[in-house]
Amino acid sequence: MKRYFLTGLLIWVPLAITAWVLSLIVNTMDQSLQLLPTAVHPQTLFGFNIPGAGVILTLAIILLTGLLAANFVGQRLVIWWERLLARIPVVNSIYHSVKQVSDTLFSSSGNAFRKALLIEYPRQGSWTIAFLTGKPGGDVLNHLQGEHVSVYVPTTPNPTSGFFLMLPKNEVIELDMDVDVALKYIISMGVVAPLARTRRPSSAPKNQHP
Repeated sequence: MKRYFLTGLLIWVPLAITAWVLSLIVNTMDQSLQLLPTAVHPQTLFGFNIPGAGVILTLAIILLTGLLAANFVGQRLVIWWERLLARIPVVNSIYHSVKQVSDTLFSSSGNAFRKALLIEYPRQGSWTIAFLTGKPGGDVLNHLQGEHVSVYVPTTPNPTSGFFLMLPKNEVIELDMDVDVALKYIISMGVVAPLARTRRPSSAPKNQHP
């Protein structure tokens, strides 16, 4: 009985969590319907709510914003909007901090979270997976000897929290592993191990550095 119960649990728990996350996302995006006049809400037009209608509206708003921002007029509006926000003390610091992070993460030219690394942390002989986020800058460079890289070490099973470290470049190992596979490995606490890949023969050292 215990074995059957655990088997059923392993089937239903992932389904329940997936359904809960999707429901949370859909319900959140449905709030965008509040931007429309009450006269055009699905409840008013059809007499009942349509789950997911806000998702379509949200995606349409995002797509339309991208189209408008891609032309000259849209770019000028974005610049004007950012200058306006820059004059608001608290909003300025929050907006620009978030914008810098989002530009780094989502820009096609950025390197953030595009490489999975193996680092020795939190002590010698103990290894964990980290992600390359860039290189140290500012006054930090005046206090570091040699070339360093910035890495993010996520915690498990919640990778949204973690540690930011600056390590010598020759002390990190670039993994032949996709970022999404590495994240799955971290979230599963090492249970879902990625398939081993056979490295091609090379004259380079065994440890490959970014």
